[in-house]
Amino acid sequence: MKIAMIGTGYVGLVSGVCFSDFGHEVVCVDKDPTKIEMLDSGKVPIYEPGLDRLLEKNLEAGRLSFTTDLAQAVDGAEAVFIAVGTPTRRGDGHADLTYVMAAAEEIARAASGYVVIVTKSTVPVGTNRQVKQAVKKANPDLDFDVAISPEFLREGAAIEDFMKPDRVVVGVQAERAGEVMAEIYRPLYLRDFPIITTDLESAEMIKYASNAFLATKITFINEIAALCERTGADVKSVSKGMGMDGRIGNKFLHAGPGFGGSCFPKDTRALARIGQEHGMPMQITEKVISVNDGVKARMVEKLRDLCEGSFNGRTVGVLGVTFKPNTDDMRDAPSLTIVPALVGGGAKVRVCDPQGRREGEALLPGVSWIEDPYKCAHNADLLVILTEWNEFRALDLSMLARKMNIPRLADLRNIYGAEAAWEAGFSSYAAIGQPGFANDGQSEIDRMLRSS
Repeated sequence: MKIAMIGTGYVGLVSGVCFSDFGHEVVCVDKDPTKIEMLDSGKVPIYEPGLDRLLEKNLEAGRLSFTTDLAQAVDGAEAVFIAVGTPTRRGDGHADLTYVMAAAEEIARAASGYVVIVTKSTVPVGTNRQVKQAVKKANPDLDFDVAISPEFLREGAAIEDFMKPDRVVVGVQAERAGEVMAEIYRPLYLRDFPIITTDLESAEMIKYASNAFLATKITFINEIAALCERTGADVKSVSKGMGMDGRIGNKFLHAGPGFGGSCFPKDTRALARIGQEHGMPMQITEKVISVNDGVKARMVEKLRDLCEGSFNGRTVGVLGVTFKPNTDDMRDAPSLTIVPALVGGGAKVRVCDPQGRREGEALLPGVSWIEDPYKCAHNADLLVILTEWNEFRALDLSMLARKMNIPRLADLRNIYGAEAAWEAGFSSYAAIGQPGFANDGQSEIDRMLRSS
C-alpha cells in the first residue's frame, strides 16, 4: 500500500519509518529542503534510539523516500497521514490547528482518486469533522474519507511502542475507510496486538484522556512525595506499595521534578480548554497543570535551601536537562524552570547531558556545557541530578564528593539515597519524598539507619 506522511517531526518520522518497515511504500513530506536532504542521506535530525538504523534499512530497500513535493507524494497514495505540529496556541491554551488545516487543503488540491486522509497529529475533539469540511471546500469533487489514528509513542522507546503497541486506536466514519486502515495495520493485527476501531470523536478523546490520566498519576505521586517529606515517610516505599495494587499499577508513580515534554503539558492544556469551550470544566486536569507548575517551583526552593538560602556566587553542576532520558527533547522540561532560576540567582551553572546540548544551547543561555559528569562537579558547591540518564545511575559518589568545593547533592530523580550519599562523603543530600540530610546530617542519618 502506498502511504504519504505529511510532516517529518517526531511523530511523522517515526510513523513513516515504521510503516515502511511493515512493507508499505511510504513517502514522507516536509517543507524544509535541508531536512529532506539530511533524511535522504540516511541522517536523522532527532535523537531516538534505533531510528537511524531502521531508516537506513528501509531507504536501502526502496520502501521509504522523502520529498518536499506534497503533490508527488499524494499522487497514487491510498492513505495520507497528517502528522504536523499542533502547538499550544498563544493566549488561550488551545491546540493550534493552522498546520493541520493547511495540510488538509493541500492534500485536497493534490489528490485525484479515492484517498483516506488520516490525522496522526493530536487534535481536539471535532477537528476531523473540520478537516472533512476543509477538504470538501478545497476540492468538492474529491472522493475521500477522513480517519484518525492517534499516536501513543514514548520518546526514547518509540520504535518499540510502534512495533509492539499496547493498542492501536482508529477512528472512522465510513466502512471503506475502516478497510483501508485495517490493511495498513494488518501486520500488527496478525501478531494479535489490539486494534480498537471507533468513531472520530471517541478516538480524538482517547488520546487526550490517556495523556491527562498519566499526567495526573505523575502529579499525584509528586504531591504525595511532598507530604512524605513533611511526615518522614519514604515515597519510594509508598509508590511500591501502591503499584502492587492491580487497579493502580506501578507505571508513572515515580516522584520527580514535574512532568514535561512534547505531549503532557500541551495536551493537558488543550483538554482543559476543550472542557471550558463545552461548558464542562476539566477540574482535575486544570489542577494537575497548576500543581505541576508548583512542583517545578518547589524544586528551585529545595535547591536554594541546600545553598543556605542563596544561589549567588555558587557553582552548580546540573546532570541532565532533557525532559526525560533517551531523547534530545527539551520541550517544557523541568530544567527550563530550574536552570534559569539558578542563573538568575547568581549561580555559575555547568550542564552535562548526553543529548541536550543541541536544543539546550539556545534555551539555556548563560550556562557552560561539560561532557563529563566528574568535570561538571569539579569545585562545585552543589550537584543536581535532573534527568535520570543511564550514564548518571552508577556514578562514583565518593569521587564526585572529593571533586566538589562543598559536597552537596540534590538527587531529583531518587537514584542514590541518603545512606549512599552520606557514606560517599556528601555533607548535604536532598531527594524527592525521601529522607535527606543537611550540613553535618547526623540526626537525619541516624534516624534513617535506625529505622532501616
